[in-house]
Amino acid sequence: MDKTAIIELIRVAFSQVPRPHSPFPLGYDGDLEAADLFRSAADWQAMDPAVLDTNYDALGFMSEGGFRFFMPAYLIADLNQQLDSADPSFHLGVLFDDVIEVPVGDKVFENRIGPSQLFGPRGGYGAMTVGDYVRYRNSVFTREEAAAIVAYLEYRRDLPDAVDGDAIDAVLESFWRDRAENAPTSDALTEHLRAEREYLEALGVPVPEGDS
Repeated sequence: MDKTAIIELIRVAFSQVPRPHSPFPLGYDGDLEAADLFRSAADWQAMDPAVLDTNYDALGFMSEGGFRFFMPAYLIADLNQQLDSADPSFHLGVLFDDVIEVPVGDKVFENRIGPSQLFGPRGGYGAMTVGDYVRYRNSVFTREEAAAIVAYLEYRRDLPDAVDGDAIDAVLESFWRDRAENAPTSDALTEHLRAEREYLEALGVPVPEGDS
């Protein structure tokens, strides 16, 4: 697929994704100015690519709802070569497994980076690896959204100056192709939300405004 077709595929696939009704779509207490920029954004298609690029690490701090809602803005900006610092492919699991040696004084320490690196055992994540965490985060996307992401990744992989082709192929085979074939569809998600709302209303439980 050419770039124009992929951009249209992304726009269609993500057109019905609701903006998180939570007031904290970024879900973190770091850069409050950056959080406000995304919190006040009602439409991901209206996001300024310069804002996305300046906040190149924002996807890593968003709640799952914010991650799903704003991802297409980063994908399209990247396809249009409007990003210098931000790299959405990193958040989609395009990671390089490597061991780096860090000299400290008279010793050399080995640090593992990439999907096999432990995510944060001291923070309570136990044996979860970075790859495990990335798969968890990206399970938020429906089948149609995953298919659009596959098209984006294949385009990135096939660029003449691509240096991450092997890493893209690895994550396509280990996660994204299966997700694009077997994840719940957008219709299934909509029907689940409809049935859940009907059930809660029958019980007399208030349904949050904006929940559908």
